[in-house]
Amino acid sequence: MKEPISELIDRFGTWIETEKGYSANTLSSYLRDIREFALQTKEKDHIEKIDSRAIRAYVYSLSGKNKSSSVARKLSALRTFFRFLLRDGTVDADPLAGISMPKQGKYIPVFMTVDEVFSLLDAPGERDIFCLRDMAILELLYSTGMRVAEIVSLELDNFNFEEGIVRVIGKGKKERIVPMGNPAMDALHAYQPLREKLIAEGLKQGERSDAKAFFLNARGGRLTVRSIERLVKMYAQRAGIAARVTPHSLRHSFATHLLEMGADLRSVQELLGHASLSTTQKYTHLNMDYLKEVYDKAHPMSRKKE
Repeated sequence: MKEPISELIDRFGTWIETEKGYSANTLSSYLRDIREFALQTKEKDHIEKIDSRAIRAYVYSLSGKNKSSSVARKLSALRTFFRFLLRDGTVDADPLAGISMPKQGKYIPVFMTVDEVFSLLDAPGERDIFCLRDMAILELLYSTGMRVAEIVSLELDNFNFEEGIVRVIGKGKKERIVPMGNPAMDALHAYQPLREKLIAEGLKQGERSDAKAFFLNARGGRLTVRSIERLVKMYAQRAGIAARVTPHSLRHSFATHLLEMGADLRSVQELLGHASLSTTQKYTHLNMDYLKEVYDKAHPMSRKKE
């Protein structure tokens, strides 16, 4: 008897979480996209009957309603799902074998100037109840280039304050060691008493405090990705740069500013936790003024002979 597609999806979810080590966000996104596909296909009760025509019909239904990047993500989820089923022996052929990904526009990361970053870092003030926590988050985002999900997953034992380094658990549960700057270290130390207070308050009120988590909410629980996105947006609005700023734009700024100051691409790759150097190369989009300045200083033919 054939397994219902809902059970196949559940089994696939367990596989990509335990065997492939995908992050919770990627897992949630993949399962959501595959369930969406299952609801739309006429062959949802007969997974072995899904062929390339069914996939193309699904892609056509997405046209005009989704960005090309969203369509590509959904196809990526389906491709991984059917390769799992093929490997498992549930299907005999991969219906996505002849399906190509939609063309996507060239993506240039949004980054801030150094002055804009400093304005953002200065935005939390004494009127903010959690200013010490929020200052530590902003400083750490810019000092290390961490993804917001990596910030959320940090625990106290990830930090080595004597060495000035933090152990980051990245995509695929891969670990990397990243140095922290002095301003970030100072902000983290300043936040520590508040963190202990939040844990104590949570326990006093009967809340389930997370004593291991480093960044906590008012109830002593672990901060969420959404919470950090909201606080970054709030401080960006206060600094007057709201339209451009997300937690990820701090990561982009970290990489861009390192390269502008002469860091080599391989080092930036290691700090960001990119598996491929080609992913890091998108940060070589240095602004034109900087490129002109380098050119004028370095190229022997940049100036006319007097």
